[in-house]
Amino acid sequence: TNINRSGVFCALCSNLKFKLTHLDGKEGRVCVACHSTLINSKKIHFALGLCYGYFWMMWYSSRFNISTVFLLGTPPKGKRRVWFADEILSSKQSESAPTTPVRGTHGTASNVSCSVNLIPLNGLPPILTSTGVKGDYTVEEPSETLLIQELESGRPKPLVFVLNANLLAMVKLVNYVNRRCWCVTTKGLHAVGQDEVVVLLQCSPEEKTFPKDIFSHFIQLYRDSLTGKVVKHLSLSLFGSTFLGSADHAGLLYVRATHQSLQGLPLPNQPYLFGLLVHRAEVAWAKAFPLRLMLRLGAECRFYPCPLYSVRFRKPLFGEIGRTIMRLLVDFRNYRYSLPTVPGLTVDLEAQRTCIKIPTTGYNEMMRALSKSNEHVLAIGACFNEGADSHLICVQGDDGQYQTQAISIHNQPRKVTGSCFFIFSSALKASAGYLAKSSIVEDGLMVQITVETMAELRRSLREMKDYIVTCGKLDQSESQELVCVQWVEEKCRVNKGIISPIDGKSMESISSKKLFQKSEYKENGKIIRWTEVFFLQRGDHGKGDMPETAEQNRLTERIARAFCLALCPHLKLLKEDGMAKLGLRVTFDPQEVGFVAGSNGQPLPAQYLNALDSVLIPVIHSRGRKRSDESIVMELIFYILENVT
Repeated sequence: TNINRSGVFCALCSNLKFKLTHLDGKEGRVCVACHSTLINSKKIHFALGLCYGYFWMMWYSSRFNISTVFLLGTPPKGKRRVWFADEILSSKQSESAPTTPVRGTHGTASNVSCSVNLIPLNGLPPILTSTGVKGDYTVEEPSETLLIQELESGRPKPLVFVLNANLLAMVKLVNYVNRRCWCVTTKGLHAVGQDEVVVLLQCSPEEKTFPKDIFSHFIQLYRDSLTGKVVKHLSLSLFGSTFLGSADHAGLLYVRATHQSLQGLPLPNQPYLFGLLVHRAEVAWAKAFPLRLMLRLGAECRFYPCPLYSVRFRKPLFGEIGRTIMRLLVDFRNYRYSLPTVPGLTVDLEAQRTCIKIPTTGYNEMMRALSKSNEHVLAIGACFNEGADSHLICVQGDDGQYQTQAISIHNQPRKVTGSCFFIFSSALKASAGYLAKSSIVEDGLMVQITVETMAELRRSLREMKDYIVTCGKLDQSESQELVCVQWVEEKCRVNKGIISPIDGKSMESISSKKLFQKSEYKENGKIIRWTEVFFLQRGDHGKGDMPETAEQNRLTERIARAFCLALCPHLKLLKEDGMAKLGLRVTFDPQEVGFVAGSNGQPLPAQYLNALDSVLIPVIHSRGRKRSDESIVMELIFYILENVT
């Protein structure tokens, strides 16, 4: 039955009543048309959808111009009908789209909102199914057999599982690089300060069951993130027991996609990571030197620099640690120390010339590594070299010995080869007849220099000056090689694809820091969390990023706290208005001090800005303003979540 706006009556326009489910069986007023339908068919959920639901939808839509979310009566057993705000499942969803899958104008459904884990011991978590109306879904108890059949039939869109009221898992069968794979993706981890995660798992022959263990691991990532424990590029997360049918599946190594194809994959909003299965025998390398394992996986699968998919029940790529140079640099027993790395540092190996490139933004990290290093040995781990067309790798043979190999981009000539680390050792004697000696060791570069050269190199690094080491015999200038240490002004490749919720501005190459609040700000079943701060401007410093001071940290925390407290009374309405991701940009400048707040690329409506003015302005101006102060512009990111336990 189609009812236009003129066919919906308020309580004052109709004195007809009927027992309604949303009133716990008590009588409530209904319109004439719905009363007749109820009498004839006894379908309470239908009338509620027409009368109550339609009335509220029109009221919210006319007021806020959004798709609101509410429960529609009592649907058939095993189903619950819900509406989504801001097209949360749209293929063109904005990064600022809310992450909460289910909520209601009179409270969220108990079977969705209360528990942090909706995965049953037997069976699958509930799924969302579109009713065919934009934004309208039902929550259903799934039949695994029917879902497998639907995926195998070529379903174009992923299945959507509800793991909890803040976390979804999207599942699709894909044909990725001629392999049939499960593609399982999170949606909702951004709101707890964690990158979204994608797991591509090669299907077993005639597989007829979902890889349910992946859902459980996503829940663990969600729980860990609430305590500040997050995974990043080259991080490892370990499983507690048997995973995906084998005790040899020890965990996931997380990597960012670089040169790999992403064609045909249903991916979340940036930032996201791919999880690769790690064999239990490979855990030591995944902990101590994950880049070595990542590239070794690439060699095994002939996929540069590494595969994005995982294969179950494979043989381990490494065995006992044995004789490796890493034993001198890494604590393989207790992992109390490891090879230090500098973000963005790369090594280019070319004919007759090697270039160690250190980004100026990594100065502070380099100084920390320098201060902790042995005076006779300087060893630094490099990052994967995206600018190279090939990379050194380390392969352990059946005899336990380590060998150097290289992998390269398919059908591309090798000009620049990346290295995983470099070592400068001052063990070279002046009487040896060499200026310096360079060699490839496993998947890294070893440069032997004199004590005097080591002192000069360290001084140059502290002063952020370039330095050149000439390698070769004293009397053979024609065969000499150069090892150049260069400081480069390259932009740090961080936050790719991320945009500001305030105005849609790109945040790429802008440094940021994740935050994890100890205190929670909640009201009406909603929680607001401060997850990240971006440093759009941090003074004009020549040596790396401007160091944070305790005073600045306290001020930033006060601003975040004031923002949360000011918006607490409005969390429910903000969420229903589709503004679950919020941004606050604060400017401290000798000429200007102020803030702007927004969501979905637009400033917040006036009623919210007014609430912020009275609380934020005194805090911001408490810093004071001096002409000698350096400009600071920072953007704080917040999310509104359902309160799950």
